[in-house]
Amino acid sequence: MSKTDTDTGRDQEDLGAAGSQLSTAPQEEQTSLPGLGVIGWARWFWRQLTSMRVALLLLLLLSLGAIPGSLIPQTGADPAKVEDFRAAHKTLAPVYDQLGLFHVYSSVWFSAIYILLFVSLIGCIVPRTWQFVGQLRGRPPAAPKRLTRLPAYTTWRTQADPEQVREAALALLKKHRFRAHVAGDAVAAEKGYLRELGNLVFHIALIVLLVAFASGQLYKSEGNVLMVEGDGFSNTLPMYDDFKSGSLFETDDLVPFSFDLKDFKGTYEASGPNRGTPRTYEAKIRYSVGAYGKEKATTVKVNKPLEIDGSKVYLVSHGYAPVVTVRDGKGKVVFHAPVALLPLDGNVSSQGVVKVMDGYRDAKGKKEQLGFQAFFVPTFDAQSGTMLSQFPALLNPLLAVNAYHGDLGVNSGIPQSVYQLDKKHMKAFKDGKGQLLKKLLKPGDTLTLPNGAGSITFEKDIKEWAGFQIVQEPGGGWALGGAVAAILGLAASLFIQRRRVWVRAVRGADGVTVVEMAGLGRSESAKVPQELGDLAGNLYDQAPGAPDPDDDASESPVVPAEGAEK
Repeated sequence: MSKTDTDTGRDQEDLGAAGSQLSTAPQEEQTSLPGLGVIGWARWFWRQLTSMRVALLLLLLLSLGAIPGSLIPQTGADPAKVEDFRAAHKTLAPVYDQLGLFHVYSSVWFSAIYILLFVSLIGCIVPRTWQFVGQLRGRPPAAPKRLTRLPAYTTWRTQADPEQVREAALALLKKHRFRAHVAGDAVAAEKGYLRELGNLVFHIALIVLLVAFASGQLYKSEGNVLMVEGDGFSNTLPMYDDFKSGSLFETDDLVPFSFDLKDFKGTYEASGPNRGTPRTYEAKIRYSVGAYGKEKATTVKVNKPLEIDGSKVYLVSHGYAPVVTVRDGKGKVVFHAPVALLPLDGNVSSQGVVKVMDGYRDAKGKKEQLGFQAFFVPTFDAQSGTMLSQFPALLNPLLAVNAYHGDLGVNSGIPQSVYQLDKKHMKAFKDGKGQLLKKLLKPGDTLTLPNGAGSITFEKDIKEWAGFQIVQEPGGGWALGGAVAAILGLAASLFIQRRRVWVRAVRGADGVTVVEMAGLGRSESAKVPQELGDLAGNLYDQAPGAPDPDDDASESPVVPAEGAEK
């Protein structure tokens, strides 16, 4: 054995309990693989699973596993995009199906990593918590026999009695928020317990985040609804335009409330380089909670949702809904309603479809259905020569329409979009030149259909619509609290240092008291010697140095470099 190994062994033996681990982390033990037997293998597997390095590895795997969920379309979020991906990637799609990449967060492999991480964190936290509680209930360990072995050390001689020195040291250390007590001929003190508390809080917060995330995914609901000014909405499943939820969600979990959209207002920059940029989007609504709740008025803005008993109503989109009137050949009104059109650009150039499904008869009295393709611009500029809006506000609105008659296909049982026109069984109305009948309509203008088939009028009343997203995601508050706690706990574990200080005062052979002070931190740091120097200076003022036996010079407390002895 080398001299270095011998010295290290002596150091550990001299420090004893004083040099015990300054944390709640379990001791790393070099263990060989277990022998045959189920219990041995289970115990070995549990030790590996609950080690911190495995927990960090699982956390990394969970982060990596979430990446495909962000890059690849998911069936739970947008089934249409998944089908488009399948059609465009005939080779990759079957591979992704086998790997569960179209439903990452509910796949077997992602759930396995999630559960293993959960178990690993609990296995890490429980023993560390009990150990930390034991440390709080106990006292700082007594001073080792040889304080000179510690990395930060100083000593001096004083005329004060040992008892007086220890009492002064005890008061001084408690004043600096050390947990201190007299143990034999020395005062033992310890500080920095918040480091271990922060470590535990960080790991507990991770568990809270995992539970909150899981509950949010299992019990969440999210739906969208488009409402024209004057429309009402009740929070029931049939009222949604589209709706998706977690696997454990039930329709009875929907918060009972309703609201009406009274008015929508949007303002825009009128000039400058940001011309047309939205300044405000506001939806004025009246809502009530429950079947007999009192009606209240409020305004929903972007990023300022309406919160009702854990359900949030977000304002997510906006557009225009021109009011259109359709008459049959006899002048009877068969359709009169605002038609919501979908924006195509930032200036709200919009398109959509007007479908007249019931009540229409042509000039001969034959039942038919009508379909109109509509293109709307809120600000038309004739000089531009294009049917594109020049500004998002209603400065010069114009509606372009063309007309079809026949069977819309709405009774076939096949679902179709309200914003698209199925022309398979439709015939276009022709003008006098045999071309597709179309016309640009200003508010109040009418397009008359040929052969007495009726007409369509663009009314002067132009309404606006607002798109709302209603989200109900339990565990959001817990997730936020867990994230904040994790940040605070991590900051405490990184910036707070656990350290111990001992002050020994004994009477020497010549009757003069010898004072020794030493400090020990969890890791090598300049903070422990610096703090020990400040404490020694304060204690030296109360127990000043005595002359050495050889001369009359007084000795000031000096903290030597780490590892040095005096």
